[in-house]
This record gives sequence, structure tokens and C-alpha cells, in this order.
Amino acid sequence: MELRITKAQKVEGTVRVPGDKSISHRAVMLGALAEGKTTIRGFLPGADCLSTIECFRRMGVTIEREGDLVTVYGKGWYGLEEPRQRLDVGNSGTTIRLMTGIIATQPFHAVLEGDESIAKRPMRRVVGPLREMGAKIDGRQNGEYTPLAIRGGKLHGISYRSPVASAQVKSAILLAGLQAEGTTSVEEPYLSRDHTERMLQAFGIDVQRAGNRVSVSGGQTLRGREIVVPGDISSAAFLIAAVMMVPGSSLVIEQVGINPTRSGIIDVVRAMGGHVEIVNERLVNEEPVADLHVAHAELRGTVIEGELIPRLIDEIPVIAVMAAVAQGRTIIRDAQELKVKETDRIATVASQLAKFGAKVTPTDDGMIIEGGAALVGAEIDSMGDHRIGMAMAIAGLAAEGETTIANAEAINVSFPGFANLLRQITR
Repeated sequence: MELRITKAQKVEGTVRVPGDKSISHRAVMLGALAEGKTTIRGFLPGADCLSTIECFRRMGVTIEREGDLVTVYGKGWYGLEEPRQRLDVGNSGTTIRLMTGIIATQPFHAVLEGDESIAKRPMRRVVGPLREMGAKIDGRQNGEYTPLAIRGGKLHGISYRSPVASAQVKSAILLAGLQAEGTTSVEEPYLSRDHTERMLQAFGIDVQRAGNRVSVSGGQTLRGREIVVPGDISSAAFLIAAVMMVPGSSLVIEQVGINPTRSGIIDVVRAMGGHVEIVNERLVNEEPVADLHVAHAELRGTVIEGELIPRLIDEIPVIAVMAAVAQGRTIIRDAQELKVKETDRIATVASQLAKFGAKVTPTDDGMIIEGGAALVGAEIDSMGDHRIGMAMAIAGLAAEGETTIANAEAINVSFPGFANLLRQITR
């Protein structure tokens, strides 16, 4: 599929973005493990989240879906059935890493696999601590890569100091810890997104937090409930960037999750001189939600590093796009994690933005972007990475001429309807 983008004169309107991908995944997972029924409203029907549903269906869980309304008939921790087939996670890193933690608690054997991208992503960061808890897990290169063969069983709690700030690592260990003997705790160098902790509390689990350390005790029971999924701030980031790229633009984005472990994009846009107003704040299922009022402003370069990085790691591709037209230099550091996403996003962002005439120098842990570029339409390849495809589409809104994006179907992983929504808000 090819997406064609032409220069926009204005971006305006009032919109909602699809449901939060991270929260949608976790709602299905915890709902399947809970006692009783869980209703999920605002579910993201993207390819990644649908992979999570299919994996649980293969383990005997009844899940009904009608658009963004999902009903999960929980079977409790030990109601899952041994799957007859391999569990295919598609392109979803969240699914495979969190499912590894869940299956490690189960008294059966299962094999997890995914697509070509998943086969290249590091798994030992999850496999290692789960093995410390007593799980039997094997895979290519001693469990570094998929497929992963897991023989679940009796686990014991551990105190784990993670070398990386990763919500997927933390979540896999905590989920395993809920059925481990004793207490399980995870400490991170920086606080990663905390959707798992918040949702566990919404399902009735006692979660202890102290700084960058979070702990759970084994033997707790999840209780089914209703979950309302807010709009995904990672999806909203592309629309915020669109406003910043096109002079005279303004936009209202309703019902967006503004979890502080995810809202780094707002901080960066403000640091660059952009206008983002947070209004109508409220708490929904332990998650902070608000409406965002965004207005165009002339951007300036900034430095993005340290503990800010885990709060916006998925937004760096589109931040780089904004930096390309900002005045001055933008430096991104401490973002090595970009190398093990759907693509090596450091290399991919640099190569694709260069086609527009932007000046981007990749580094070992980020990139340096010289702002002030006059972008020119280009032929772009998403490389099968949904966030690269969308980021380059936003660049196309500010580029002279036409931009074409090959392999644009990848965008459906997290933002189905992206192209149509872009057409609705551009003039």
C-alpha cells in the first residue's frame, strides 16, 4: 500500500485518536487472567492488539469484539489451556514479552513466535530474570531470539535490578511475580511507563511503589471489571507535530491519556516553543486523561536525554521531524533502545529524513539534527515500521511537492484510519 501526502495549508479541527495501544494490550491480558467478565471500551483494533486477543483465544479464553468494544470472559490464572498451536504475536513486542511472563506461571508448554521483525528483537532481557524465578525457557542463541519455548511451573519471587528502563521487562517480571512464591520487585534506572502497575491496581491487586522500584506479592487474584481506554498519546504525537509543522494551525485532541510516564512529548514540544494546553483533566481506571489544545508556534532546537527518554521513546521519530524544521540544533542522547524497535529507528529516521533534505547525523545513542531545513517531497519507505511511516507522512505536510510512502500498511499496527484522519484535518 502506498500513501500520498501533499503540502498542507492548515491543520485544524476537533478529533479523537485511537485507543492507547499499551493499555489495550494489558486490558485483554489481565481480563483473561481475571475472575469474571471484563468489558473494554475504546480498545485499539490495531494489528498488534489483535495478536494479543488471538493468543489468548488459542489458550481457550472467550473474547468477543465489536469494533472498539471488547468483552473478555476471564478464566483465572489457572484456567488457561495448553495451546495446540504456536502462539503468533505478529509484530508485537509487547505481546511476546508480557506473554512470556504470563506463560512462565502456567503448568504447560507453549511456543511464542512472531514476524521477521520480532525474530530480530532481543528477548534475553526478559528471559534472564524469568529463568532466575525458575521458569524453563529456551530459544535461539540461548533464548536471545524467538521462537521461545516455555515450560511453565512453580516460580519464586526475585528482587531484580533492570539495566534498562523498559516497561515490557518490568511488566513481564511483575506478571510472573503475581503467581510466584513470596515478593517480586523490579528496580529501574529511570521510571518506565507504568500502565501495568496502574491496571493491576484497577483489577484489585496490591502494588507497592517506592521511587523507581515496584513490588507485588504472589497469590493475588484479579477481578474482572470495566476498562475505558483513553486515546493513545503516541498517536496524538503525530497530530501535535502536524500542527507544529504547518503555520496557522490549531487542533483539539479529545480524551488523550496523559500518564506522566508517557507524556514526554508534551514537555519536548513546549521546550521547543510549541503551545500545548492540557484541559479537562480526570482519572479513568487509575489513568490520567485530558483534552489537548494545540496551536502552531515557531519551534527551536533542544536537547533530549536522560530520564526524559523512556517517557517519549516511541515519539522520537516524529520529534526528529519537528526538529528538522525548527531553528537551531536538536540533540537526542541516551536513546540506544531505538536500535531494537521494529527497525533500527536511529538509522531509519536519519536515512528517510535525509530524502526530504533534512540534515540528520546518527550517533550511537541518538542523533543530531540541524534545523531550518526547507523540506522537499520525497519517495519514502516505512521499512515496515508504523511510526516511521507516520512520522514521514507528517514531514510530507511541510514539504514542497508530493511525498509517497511505500509499505504504508504498517501504520495499521497502531493507528488504523490514520490517512483518513489526516485528510479530515488538513486544508
